[in-house]
Amino acid sequence: MTATSPNLLSSVVNQVLAIKPLWNFAKGRARHMMVTRAETIGVPWRERVEALRSRRTGVGHTEAGLSTAETGELSPLWQTDLEAVRNPHLVYPDYYTTSFHAYDEGNLGWRPAMEVEVAAQAVHAKIWPEAGAAGDDRLRQSYHDVLIAQLPQAPEAIVDIGCGVGMSTEAFQTTFPQARLTGVDLSPYFLAVAQYRQQERQAAGAVSSTATSITWHHAAGEATELPADSYDLVSICLVFHELPQSAAKAILQEARRLLRPGGHLAIMDMNPRSEAIQKLPPFVFTLLKSTEPYLDEYFSLDMTAAFEQAGFERPTVTFNSPRHQTFVGKAI
Repeated sequence: MTATSPNLLSSVVNQVLAIKPLWNFAKGRARHMMVTRAETIGVPWRERVEALRSRRTGVGHTEAGLSTAETGELSPLWQTDLEAVRNPHLVYPDYYTTSFHAYDEGNLGWRPAMEVEVAAQAVHAKIWPEAGAAGDDRLRQSYHDVLIAQLPQAPEAIVDIGCGVGMSTEAFQTTFPQARLTGVDLSPYFLAVAQYRQQERQAAGAVSSTATSITWHHAAGEATELPADSYDLVSICLVFHELPQSAAKAILQEARRLLRPGGHLAIMDMNPRSEAIQKLPPFVFTLLKSTEPYLDEYFSLDMTAAFEQAGFERPTVTFNSPRHQTFVGKAI
């Protein structure tokens, strides 16, 4: 792999994955490896997912008082939450209605929404060998360390584009508790889980009593319909590798529209030039590409040029983990 064009390995993998049965096999293997890794390092994948599905209020019990093993059903409360957060007029862009992360439904379903938390913990467990299940928290902290060092002052209003189930937004709530936070995502399923996770954290006392509550907003990152010139920081965390270049560039333009002059855009994602990614074994790289349809487009994107074309100063680039990088650019 190179940062400018797919290499021979990538081209061969593309040809292999174009064969549907092989693509399905690769997706299945990728999912199996992730679940196995999670439970090996102590991430309770199945237990956490079942707890979410049943909206369990106590260990081993649902709100109706039945054990998770006895039900295994989706709580009807989820549908209520989904309708509360969903924008019924939103038209999903074509690039989004495809398979992501070994899910045929992509991000538009309950299973991916309820597994993304444990999946992130599994994927990021090996960034630092000693971190294990805490690797995801450490990665997000490394990103925030960059922002604390580079932003001239604490932002008062933040938009978290591609917030998923809110893990990145929650991290901002901890780092900048006084900031007005808006989490934007295309998946209403993710946002419903994000809203519930926030309730869990509040009940557990994990949210400061002085922290500003989070607003969840169902919209495309390239057309948020949020007010222009109203935010100090737009953050896009672990999203760009899931975008075609056309969407990535459109989101940069939208970020510039949202920011006040002098505001900042921050993007944290994989570093294609990192040794960890450059030296991925062919089999592992094949599994990765089977779950990330736009990886080649991300690897070939000139992020610095894209920032400048969207109306930002030349961004700084910081390698915040052995395989991640953070871009921070100031709106002109």
